[in-house]
Amino acid sequence: MGGKVRVKSSPQYTVHSPQSNCSTYEGLQGRIRALKTPKIEVWENQYPHKVYSVSMEIPEFTCICPKTGLPDFANIRIEYSPAKYCIELKSLKMYTIFFRNIGIFHEHLVNKFLEDFVKASKPRWAKITAEFNPRGGIKTVVSRQYKR
Repeated sequence: MGGKVRVKSSPQYTVHSPQSNCSTYEGLQGRIRALKTPKIEVWENQYPHKVYSVSMEIPEFTCICPKTGLPDFANIRIEYSPAKYCIELKSLKMYTIFFRNIGIFHEHLVNKFLEDFVKASKPRWAKITAEFNPRGGIKTVVSRQYKR
């Protein structure tokens, strides 16, 4: 029965083509630095005089490709040396979930993420690396470091 399949739309389940949101996502790129993201919370480090490092991985990060409107998947690695504050993980998770519906270029994501991370935690140094799954046969890895 090679007939066409009909998808019935309802207010709850509306079918959109990925391209319908592309201009919205592309328009956002000039305003990334002003994007209001959830607050990354911190807690006071009881060993601020010790120099050590912390590594975290977010293996299921998602955002939206601003050109196609399709999802982008990445593994994000955060490394930092806490000074006075350490990152509170639940707020970091909420921060990352915020990007699920945001159309953002890979390079903009890493820069925005690091700026927000440094503003919250004021670390000795930090590095964020985002390793994106291949898109169009091209794998992208973007990283940025911060040092006081």
